Amino acid sequence: MALPEKIHLVIVKPELQIFNGLVDRVTIPSSQGYLGILPGHAPLLAELGIGNISYSIGSQTELLFCSWGFAEILPDRVVLLAQTAEAASGIDLNRAEQAKSRAERRLASKDPSLDFTRAELALLKAISRLEVARHHQRGSKPYPR
Repeated sequence: MALPEKIHLVIVKPELQIFNGLVDRVTIPSSQGYLGILPGHAPLLAELGIGNISYSIGSQTELLFCSWGFAEILPDRVVLLAQTAEAASGIDLNRAEQAKSRAERRLASKDPSLDFTRAELALLKAISRLEVARHHQRGSKPYPR
């Protein structure tokens, strides 16, 4: 049996389908680290973490922010069910910078009632959003993971 040449990628969040099409490769943030997926990948179910989804069509690479969800990976198809997914063009850079600053201030505080894990997750989300938005502004390819 021949390996597929493309991957049918579907990215969905609760209220909207973000992407549905054929791609050459996909990189996703799993709860265990980033996964690179090429056509013919072994079947896998994975939990999405916080980070960036990238996919390539020819020489063009798109980058999206995502947090939490699930991935179904098959040799010819990847379905991502994300709690949050945002295209670079939809990210407000100023708002993401403010969220990062708030999270950093919380983490630097000496407040004994601080939910440290929640503050760390807020910082990770803000950093990931900023990375996607800045990539979009530069119009450059994302760095390899």
